[in-house]
Amino acid sequence: MPSLFDLSGQTAVITGSSRGIGKAIAHRMAEHGANVVVSSRKADACAAAVAEINAAVEREAAIAVPANIAVKEDLQRLVDASIDRFGQIDALVCNAASNPYFGPAAGIADEQFDKILRNNIVSNHWIISMVAPAMVARGSGSITIISSIGGLRASTMIGAYCISKAADMQLARNLAAEYGPAGVRVNAICPGLIKTDFAKALWDNPEMLDTSTRTTPLRRIGEPDEIAGMAVFLAARAGAFTTGQSFVIDGGATIV
Repeated sequence: MPSLFDLSGQTAVITGSSRGIGKAIAHRMAEHGANVVVSSRKADACAAAVAEINAAVEREAAIAVPANIAVKEDLQRLVDASIDRFGQIDALVCNAASNPYFGPAAGIADEQFDKILRNNIVSNHWIISMVAPAMVARGSGSITIISSIGGLRASTMIGAYCISKAADMQLARNLAAEYGPAGVRVNAICPGLIKTDFAKALWDNPEMLDTSTRTTPLRRIGEPDEIAGMAVFLAARAGAFTTGQSFVIDGGATIV
């Protein structure tokens, strides 16, 4: 393993990692030597992802700790269980998010707006606050928030989601400034349209898919693995001088 990307001996906790981008990140971090904690609401989905990852890397690299990110006690249990098993958390990836509403801002219910903000911003603040003190005490650690290019652009259909993702980028900047003197790095990754179940409403319709891709430089949507590489970089020694940044990975969508 090239030393710049070697995660051997590290432990990574990835929320929302039983499928999609989160599972790809967990898989690739395990492939690069890390122990990984897979977490999402559904225990069976977590167990299936763990079995898949362990079989691929041919070692017991992954464990499952189901948790609902909207429940603070669940997140604390996730952190505690990870530390109990592996001793410490070296890398945290806040990937889990939700978007229960697709439509104009005037139609969103209060409960839907509250859920988006709670799951996409507040829960990240909670789990980071649980993990960061030990990182600060050790003088090292990496925190990565999966944001979105939605946080950089206006939207008439997923506006509340985009608001939450803009806030995630600012959360990364704020915490990078706060934790940086202690050697803890905080960054955000901003995917474009990726072929996941979460984004299926945006790519499953051929007309919508054509609208999304026909003017982008790469003329296609992305795959989960194409986000995972950046997550590995940020957790590894290769990213040791990188903090407070929001990395756009979108096939060029935001430049046109």
